[in-house]
Amino acid sequence: MRPTQITQAALSAREDRLRTRLLSLLLGQGFKLGDEYMVRQRNHSKNKIRRIHAMARQERLKVEQPFVHKWLPRISKYFASGSDVNPSRIDPEPVLVEEDEEMAALFRLACLWWSVPVSRGFGRRFRVLVFDRSNGKLIGLLGLTDPVFNLRARDSWIGWDAGEREERLAHVMDAYVLGAIPPYNQLLGAKLVALIATSDFIRALFRRRYRGSRSVILDREFDGRLAMVTATSALGQSSIYNRLRFDGTEVFQPVGFSEGYGHFHLANGTYGMIREYLALLGDDEVNRYKFGNGPNYKIRVVRKALEHLELSGDLLRHGVRRGVYVAPLAQNSAAFLKGENKRLHWYRRPLEEVVDFWRARWLLPRASRDDSYRAFDKESWATILGLTVR
Repeated sequence: MRPTQITQAALSAREDRLRTRLLSLLLGQGFKLGDEYMVRQRNHSKNKIRRIHAMARQERLKVEQPFVHKWLPRISKYFASGSDVNPSRIDPEPVLVEEDEEMAALFRLACLWWSVPVSRGFGRRFRVLVFDRSNGKLIGLLGLTDPVFNLRARDSWIGWDAGEREERLAHVMDAYVLGAIPPYNQLLGAKLVALIATSDFIRALFRRRYRGSRSVILDREFDGRLAMVTATSALGQSSIYNRLRFDGTEVFQPVGFSEGYGHFHLANGTYGMIREYLALLGDDEVNRYKFGNGPNYKIRVVRKALEHLELSGDLLRHGVRRGVYVAPLAQNSAAFLKGENKRLHWYRRPLEEVVDFWRARWLLPRASRDDSYRAFDKESWATILGLTVR
């Protein structure tokens, strides 16, 4: 039943405003809507995908302005200009972000570099900054979080059924942000961060952090073994992950694409308005959140709101299919995740060897043939972060 504290006329006016906002938002991002407001275009170019995300990024930058004003002057010392970088002396060091406020602020600001807004993850998560010890500057960053529960391409590669997935998903983490910032991105620093994500360093860090914790869903003690890291590429196939090999093994394997279904394109505060609308209706869906199904909860909320607004649930099918990659950390990761093997036969990837390999295979060859990284000026970060003069 609808609450009695709002009149039918006021509710109808609110519904009209929300319906208009949703449709205007989609059209503003470049979506083409057909009969009954169904999304018609399903195949998007990379430039179109950037345009779809641009509105959400601008909104994120607007929201972050007070934080940027406060922190950029204090942490700009960690951003490099091209003149600060000597490729032959680059000495990468990954650092876990823990309680240090300055490091947490640096991670948050650096995430704003990407044209596709970075999720903040959910459930278990940890953040790593990769510094260049030769100059104290930031190379890139890595954030790992609990993976989404349903991801067909990943589940098909493993061979999971629903029960096996629920039993073993805790042994998988997803890279919700992975990459390098200027000028190190021009020196293929993102490939370094991708290799670090699958290194013994990350596996040991995960074990120290989560061994002995209790699973909320299964209510049992976790052994701390990380069997696989997954990643998705917002623009389809990824130049970071493709052909990335170490010790003769393909590190990240492409396994397909996501379904092109979700709610990310309902940006600019629209999700909050949708949730408030359902609460106003007294719809129980807003109270059905359960730990472990965060993204699915949001989709259910949006779908229910679209029903009330007499809009097609097809509006959730945005058609932006992300490339899905899996990085097994052991030779038998798939068998372990299916429950067929009890022990994992790890790939050996010591951090020092990973860095040395990246330096010889990627960094020095790129630096020798392309010195465009030298042109980057760290003062550009004010523009990158949308800093406005007060």
